[in-house]
Amino acid sequence: MQEKSPSILVISVIVIALGLLTYFLYQPILKNLNLGLDLRGGLRVVLEAQEKKGQEVTPDTIQKAVGILRDRVDKLGVKETALYPQGKNRVVVEIAGEDDPEAAVDILKNTAQLEFWDVDNKVLVTGKHLKDAQARISQDKQGAEVLIDFDKEGSKLFAEATSNNVGKPIKIVLDGKVIQAPTVDEPITDGSARITGGYTAKEAQDLAVLLRSGALPVSFKVIEKRSVGPTLGADSLNKSIKAGIIGLIAILIFMLGYYRLPGLVADLSLVLYSLLVLGTMSLLGAVLTLPGIAGFALSIGMALDANIIIYERLKEELRYGKTMQAAIDAGFKRAFWAIFDSNLTTLISAIVLMYLGTGPVKGFAVTLSIGVVASMLTALTFTRYLLGVTANISKNKKLYGV
Repeated sequence: MQEKSPSILVISVIVIALGLLTYFLYQPILKNLNLGLDLRGGLRVVLEAQEKKGQEVTPDTIQKAVGILRDRVDKLGVKETALYPQGKNRVVVEIAGEDDPEAAVDILKNTAQLEFWDVDNKVLVTGKHLKDAQARISQDKQGAEVLIDFDKEGSKLFAEATSNNVGKPIKIVLDGKVIQAPTVDEPITDGSARITGGYTAKEAQDLAVLLRSGALPVSFKVIEKRSVGPTLGADSLNKSIKAGIIGLIAILIFMLGYYRLPGLVADLSLVLYSLLVLGTMSLLGAVLTLPGIAGFALSIGMALDANIIIYERLKEELRYGKTMQAAIDAGFKRAFWAIFDSNLTTLISAIVLMYLGTGPVKGFAVTLSIGVVASMLTALTFTRYLLGVTANISKNKKLYGV
């Protein structure tokens, strides 16, 4: 009786603690999860590269454009965006939940070819020599401006250009359009210049983002623009959550009925596992998509597989007449490599999908990877600890499914 009481108390404390964690963390976790395009709604745009004289579209060109576009997305702070090449000359951009997705797409497809011309339209310096571009409030407090800095070579070219054009205008040209033509009062040798023009703070910030990310190697045309309504996404999410809850309850009942006391341990481990996976996704800012939910469901099955392998080994050891603690130790020892190998092969596949996949496929891989690691941790630490605690509650083998 003295051994049973502390063990029962420990189990009771763990059950209460998990219940409280679930209650208090459920809403914050769901609130901080980033939902993908299929769940939250947003915009899907297909950009097609326009081949012009001197601008041949090649796979290398598209890959370079994707890198520049992704850099722009990161600098804009747009979340839950998928961006990947399609075919030989197209790029797909998926923006989830953006308040003004149209404006974001306009910025993305802008070529952002910055040049400085003299009065004869001769190119003096190009944007490829830019080192930095930052938006700030203009000195006269009338709107915003963009301060640009050139690299060493650009500074030299700009100093030469301003020295040769004192008293003359130098045109600042973006994508072939003159946006400003200030007159040079004196040579500028520090490699800095200001682009003004009555910009709003957002316009100046957007221009700075374009200039910092660099010019696209080719121009793009929007050939497809499709909106995904949030109502469809919310409906899909609600149905997925409902199906997940029903499936989870069914699994909990089955494990408890078939494996009895170890089944209770598996149920507690599964609750902790779910909190770990969803909490990790929330902290990492991972994007949850419908395939991602499928990956979560699959990883739940894998977490249970680990427990089932352990329990079946445990039952075999008990049938051989070993003591409860010895059977638990031997069961874990014998089951470890089977669990490790199966999870490792799944994790390798998930990592490959994560790095080579795009959009929903990547979301599936991220969720599955987190799930595999969490299942290993809970099965080999939390489950083992709880089984050790339950060994002191009862030595009756029937309570262990034997």
